[in-house]
Amino acid sequence: MTLQYDAGDFDAHGEDSAARQTRAPGPLHPAPEYRDAAGGVAGLEWRRAVDGPKTYPRVAIDRSVTLTMSDGVRLRATIVRPANRLGLPVRTPFPAILNVNPYNRAVLDGIDHLLHAPVIGSAVQTASATLTTDEGSLAGVSRLTRTFSKGLWDVFGINRNLVRSGYVQVLVDVRGTGSSHGKWEILSAREQLDSVEVIDWITEQSWCSGAVGMTGWSYSAINSLQTASHRPEALKAVFAVEGSEDVVRDIYITGGMPSAFIPLWLALVNGLKWLPNPATAVADLIRGDAYRWAASRILSPATEIPSLLWGFLTARDERIFDDPYFTERDPVVENIVCPTFTVGGWHDLFGRSATRVYRKLQLEPGRKQALIADGYHLDPGCDHEREYTPPRLDVLQRAWFDRWLKGVENGIDEYGPVTLEQQGGGWSCGPSFPRREVAPRRLFLSEEPTGTAAHAQHDGSLRAAPASRRRSLRIRPSLNGFASRDVSQVTAGLTMVLGERFTTDARYQEESGLSFTSEPVATPTQLSGEMNLRLNVSTTAHEGIWAVTINDVAPDGTSTVLTNGALTASNRALDTERSTYTDDGVLLDAYHFLTRERRLPVPADEPIRIDVDLVPTDAVLQPGHRLRVDVYAASVPRYLTIVPDLIKARGRRQQLVLDPGKPSYLTFQTDGDLGADVFPPHRYVAPTS
Repeated sequence: MTLQYDAGDFDAHGEDSAARQTRAPGPLHPAPEYRDAAGGVAGLEWRRAVDGPKTYPRVAIDRSVTLTMSDGVRLRATIVRPANRLGLPVRTPFPAILNVNPYNRAVLDGIDHLLHAPVIGSAVQTASATLTTDEGSLAGVSRLTRTFSKGLWDVFGINRNLVRSGYVQVLVDVRGTGSSHGKWEILSAREQLDSVEVIDWITEQSWCSGAVGMTGWSYSAINSLQTASHRPEALKAVFAVEGSEDVVRDIYITGGMPSAFIPLWLALVNGLKWLPNPATAVADLIRGDAYRWAASRILSPATEIPSLLWGFLTARDERIFDDPYFTERDPVVENIVCPTFTVGGWHDLFGRSATRVYRKLQLEPGRKQALIADGYHLDPGCDHEREYTPPRLDVLQRAWFDRWLKGVENGIDEYGPVTLEQQGGGWSCGPSFPRREVAPRRLFLSEEPTGTAAHAQHDGSLRAAPASRRRSLRIRPSLNGFASRDVSQVTAGLTMVLGERFTTDARYQEESGLSFTSEPVATPTQLSGEMNLRLNVSTTAHEGIWAVTINDVAPDGTSTVLTNGALTASNRALDTERSTYTDDGVLLDAYHFLTRERRLPVPADEPIRIDVDLVPTDAVLQPGHRLRVDVYAASVPRYLTIVPDLIKARGRRQQLVLDPGKPSYLTFQTDGDLGADVFPPHRYVAPTS
């Protein structure tokens, strides 16, 4: 079926008439340097290129390709090529798009069949596009289902539209997963070498023009960044959705505390690696490949799970601390030289990396681009293609590869370069992150009540001056974190389907916390960039466990988490070389060592000062809204405590000590004042004991 377009079907934002029924607000500050995130006329052309007539009518799929690596391990791949009306592959060489992931090509095949089956596929697409409510009990369900019509699954798996437009797609099971042989080594140096060798193999094939792009979501996005850092000559561009440049601080042991996500994720991938691919199972059995595959699984039946459990119970495994094990796996983003487009989310599992990847790329703006939404790991792109919002992910991906793999001057390099969904506001494209109009400020935690948080353990205030007298505020751990935005973040957004407590209203979680709230703002006030929370704390035990959130409080009392962070007191030592400071020496982003060797003793009943690094964010407080700091003694299951630390902390009573001589305060960046103190204050001195 050939699609026909009427110029009246779309407006300059690339929005169709149905999408206009659910408009998102436009940019809050329409200064000349900020532009419409829809991409204007160029964005409309990118969408037409994807949704319009295709160059080739069909695709040819070979799901049984075997690649032999330099160490003899066999990887299995799927090759998707443009085909004629008879289904025969076109002989012309094309650019190739590589996707390497551990989630088993059988799963990708299933998604492909689901989305392209004659009846089921159209029903799924229609249902996901129709359910667009952002309010009520179905809001979370709507966000998840909308991803099926917004291009994420084309980035994750088989993208027939892309192939029919003149690309070859190569999807490879990571060694030790799917149908590939060997042991799964989770982003190891050997796995990175595999990707480089696969690119070399691709360029030797007659169907490849010599240009290769890499793409993927989550694990395959990390793999793409890793591979790009090795600078293979044929790799010309990367389009990475929700990758990470520091898995330790993002999710493995944030603030020194393991995440509940990791064992669940390991169980998922280890389970999927035991699933034979139905498309090749019989042939593999006849050739003997099935036996070699089974042998590799038996040698490593549950990769990393025993060692992670041992480390959690005893602290005697390197994966419980920042270690060379992780250094080997973090992409060296500074080494990347090919154009790179990254997509992230403020509440993604890898929220810290959303902006840091862009900052570390040593490329000119335009050749590097970042797009960051107010979302989670499972819903990237769900709000795209409304008025003033970005094009779908598959549309941006196609435009990116057309520009850098085919040399099409389509204007994608002039998009962004930093496209942000401002929490509490709308979408806009701008020149930088943080926004240029913000400056550092600080607000002190004070004991005076505001009358806005009577439900919390303490209703305090955020003010321009420190607390007037010394006071200790006791706080105990609770399980309220099981119904919070923290748990939605650690479940990749899955629990958003359970309602507002898990997304936009933190008042239930605040019942177990200490709240400190500012006066309401009179005009729209932006917050942009890194934040740091300095706390003066004590504990009756020899370990303290702290979790914090920064919230936007509406006039009706609704408290929405904008960003979060956590730290165990023994991990308070800072790497000052990797922390971020203003020109005046103000700490904006704390980088803790998190190594076994750099842990500090925690004296009982003696106040110490800690700096809790917060996920960088971009938000706006609307008139009448307030800023709030919430302090908790824990937030389970977002942050778990290893058993040795839990033993040290047993029976503890934790206290936040408000002391005029050693004040607690939030450092942030804003274009307003919020009644805040203006820097520079005293230069920061890192804790040494």
